Amino acid sequence: MSFPSKGRSVLILGGAGFIGSNWADYLLTKTDADIHIFDNLSRGKVEHNLKWLKSRPGAASRLNVSVADIRDARAVAKAVYGATEIYHFAAQVAVTTSLADPRHDFEVNAGGTLNILEAARQSGNRPFLLFTSTNKVYGKLGAADAGGLLVARRVTAESQPLDFYSPYGCSKGTADQYVRDYARIFRIPTVVFRMSCIAGPRQFGNEDQGWIAHFVYSALQRRSISIYGNGHQVRDVLAVRDLVRAFAAAYENHKTTAGQVYNIGGGAENTISLLELIKTMEAVLRMPVRYRFRPARPGDQPIYVTDFSKFHQHTQWAPQRSLLQTVHDIWRWYEENQSLFLPAPFSVPAGKLPEAVREIAS
Repeated sequence: MSFPSKGRSVLILGGAGFIGSNWADYLLTKTDADIHIFDNLSRGKVEHNLKWLKSRPGAASRLNVSVADIRDARAVAKAVYGATEIYHFAAQVAVTTSLADPRHDFEVNAGGTLNILEAARQSGNRPFLLFTSTNKVYGKLGAADAGGLLVARRVTAESQPLDFYSPYGCSKGTADQYVRDYARIFRIPTVVFRMSCIAGPRQFGNEDQGWIAHFVYSALQRRSISIYGNGHQVRDVLAVRDLVRAFAAAYENHKTTAGQVYNIGGGAENTISLLELIKTMEAVLRMPVRYRFRPARPGDQPIYVTDFSKFHQHTQWAPQRSLLQTVHDIWRWYEENQSLFLPAPFSVPAGKLPEAVREIAS
């Protein structure tokens, strides 16, 4: 899919991350848009995504990078000025981290988002703005048991009452509602994506976030996987390639999507439980997968499956890649980039940016 892009100036906040780098690559290869990545590089290994993007076609003349933090209102205002489109992916992304430091979680997710919205409002340009929220704004949503996949057919629509439940849910939910109301009150064309599990290449998953990739990498590295709870927790999984198509569809149909909130995910056809994923991985990777059970973690959703019918009705978008294909994509990318997963030869003191990263960002 490609679309006219004359005069497009695209700002991607959190653009060095998993989702941001995949979207930036799409824009570089499918459009003529100028792209500005804004990222504090706090997520481990994301500097490799920047290095990869700098090598992509068109990057030399159309890609600009700023190493900065969305909590810095002045830096955000400078980046937002002149942008015709803003994609806000920058966030504190883990429920567990929000439990350990709720204030940091709030300052990044809620405060940082308000900085972006205010910069967009004060610019006077009314840029198209898409914000990636989370299914965690809906709370726990039922219990998981051995019949979880049957229960999971009860998909979650946007009409589901909000129930933030965890500090992470509160901070993302606050941002979610601010983004929606800046469309209603200030007429900025914003779109909110409440997303389920996103997976695919360039994802440096860990125990707290990016669980599909974390499971695959752990299996390939012969490491035991921790299952928190009974393992019957159910999720729907969306390939990042399909998410990127959704971003493009939201922009192409902005006269319809502006001001809207959408649930975005793989839907009922791409549901799986933790234990079922392990069985799937053993079949795909042709190797046993070690795992152990641990106590359930607070804030976890036992079951969540996306009803994306509203977005489909507005844009005709639907997922194309299956969950099995997504597992294969992650496996293939890992095999091609194993050097990125080797232990770091040295540690960098807090607040010190490696020279290599400064060169990439320059």
